[in-house]
Order: sequence, then C-alpha cells, then structure tokens
Amino acid sequence: MRNMPPVLAISMGDPAGIGPEVILKSAAMLSKRRGTPAIVVAGDLGAMRLAADSLRGAPKLFEWHPGDKPIPLKRGVNVWPLTRLPARSIRPGHPSVTSGAAAFEYVVAGAQMAMHGEADALVTAPISKEWMNRAGHHYPGHSELLAELGHARKWRMMFAGGEVRLALVTVHLGLAKVSAALNPTLVLDTIRLLSAHLRTLEGLKRPRIAVLGFNPHAGEHGMFGDEETRAIEPGIRRARRAGIDVFGPLAPDTAFIRTGGKFKFDAAVAMYHDQGLIPLKTLEFDRAVNITLGIPFIRTSPDHGTAFDIAGKGIAVPSSMIAAIEYAARTASRRDRGMIIGKSLT
Repeated sequence: MRNMPPVLAISMGDPAGIGPEVILKSAAMLSKRRGTPAIVVAGDLGAMRLAADSLRGAPKLFEWHPGDKPIPLKRGVNVWPLTRLPARSIRPGHPSVTSGAAAFEYVVAGAQMAMHGEADALVTAPISKEWMNRAGHHYPGHSELLAELGHARKWRMMFAGGEVRLALVTVHLGLAKVSAALNPTLVLDTIRLLSAHLRTLEGLKRPRIAVLGFNPHAGEHGMFGDEETRAIEPGIRRARRAGIDVFGPLAPDTAFIRTGGKFKFDAAVAMYHDQGLIPLKTLEFDRAVNITLGIPFIRTSPDHGTAFDIAGKGIAVPSSMIAAIEYAARTASRRDRGMIIGKSLT
C-alpha cells in the first residue's frame, strides 16, 4: 500500500450547476483532516474562481496541466483549465449547449487521467443529461459514457451509504422495457460484480447479498408474473454455484425492513432504477455515493444532480460530494493492495 495519499481527478460537472461549489466546500472541509487526497479538477478555471469568490474560506486555486505534480489539498485545489468559457456560459443556474459540451469534455478528460494512471480514481460532479445531449453527446448518463470510454462490456451502477449498499440490474431504462430486458445472465453478472467489489475494495470476506424480486410479493410463485422464475431465480442459483452468499428473490416492499436495527444483508440487488433508488435516497439522501462497477478504474459521484435552481446561491450541501471523495480515496488505497477493477467477476 502506498505511503502517499491518492490523487483524485474530479470532473467539474456543468459549469452552470452546483459542481464548482460543492467541490470547493468539500475540499475546504477535507483539507482539515489527515491523509487527504490531492485533487485535480478537470474543468474551467473561471467557473471555479466564480464559485470561490462567493464562498467564505474557499481553498486557493492552482492552475494545473498534465505532467505537473498535484499540489496537496491542504494547500489548495488544482484546476486543469480544459476550457476558458466566456462569462455568459458560466452563469449559475443558466445551462446552455456550451456548458453541456464543456461538462462532457471534463468527464472524458477525468476518465483518461484515471485510465492513464495520472489519477488513482475519478469523482464526477453532476452533469445535465439534457444539455449534454443537446450538445450532441447522446448518452443516458455518466455511467454509459464511462463504460464506453473504459471499453467495459459488463458494468453496473452501485450506490453506497452509511446503511445501504445496492446495485442495479438495469439502469436508465423505461419501466415498460425492464421485464423484457431481464434474464438470468444479467442478474448473475450484477451479483458477481457487486460481490467482487465488496470483497476486494470494501474488505468484506464473504458478503451476504439479497436479491429483490420484480413483481409484488416477488411474484407469489408465478401469480403476478414470470420474471422471478424466468430470470431472477436462475441467476441466483448460478451465483450460489459460483460460491457467492446470495439469497432471494425478496418481496421488494419488505426487503429493507430492519430487524434489531440491522438489515439481513450486506448489499442488495435491485431490478430497476427506482426500485433501488427510492429506499436508498429515503435512508441516505445527501450522503450516498454512486459507484460504477466493471470499468477499469474507480469512479464515484454524489447522488444528486446539477441543482440549477440553487446554483450560485452558496447553499448547496456538500455532504454527498465529500462522501464520494472519501469513498474514492479509501477504495483507491485498498486497490493498491490487490485487484484491478473489472478483471475479475467473482
């Protein structure tokens, strides 16, 4: 394990959103702690300065370029000025095609830093999917873009908070399409990716994983649909044969009930976006972290969006961004002891 703190790349997100603000607030708080990572923000120096000017106690900003040694966080935040946007394009709360295109550029640059070994992990500040798509970059979200950049054939979205960890079998897919998409291989691969991550990067020797059903009461033995018997149960059986401690399918409406204040599992697998994100955000809002499984580098992000309605007002809460930075730094340090992410599914 390295003796030096990790270097984290942070893509700045949409210049008109709260990304610059929550990055600076997080850096200011983390700089007071021991072993803080060095941070390189792939973004726009003007947008970062605008946010810093509106915040009391904002860290000093340093211009950084590839090949430079990152300045430790306790001294300030490194900014790689990928764009030099005009003032009209960095107005908080006023997104545009220009800001959407810039946000895309920051993500690509941050991912390249992580893949080329210039950073130990990537943390992504919020982007606007609408404005990124209007700018001609047609992706449902960060995860799909990062999977393409990392040439990842099998990837999943995971979320982690203080109480709940879960992964999604399907991600940005309309609910009407989920049933047809589900199959045993998708379920199995999600379980295997989640298990591998928990063991290698969270230090759980034998994580216990619960799998949610798709239908009310987990199908009630086929009364309400065949997704459980057709896709979910076969995937669970195959995972068990691979040596994974997994059980289910559980009725989704009772899966997150705690006994004695604890869940009966270390992590859960949900079949679709809202099935997993509703309980997660109910329990963990402002502190949950989004992690992309299966790509060849560590990537985390806060669990909130661009919040254009409060951008520039100085009231954005940085707790989820702090959690994303801490999770990335912690798992990057653990990775130094072993596995390269995405090389093993079991």
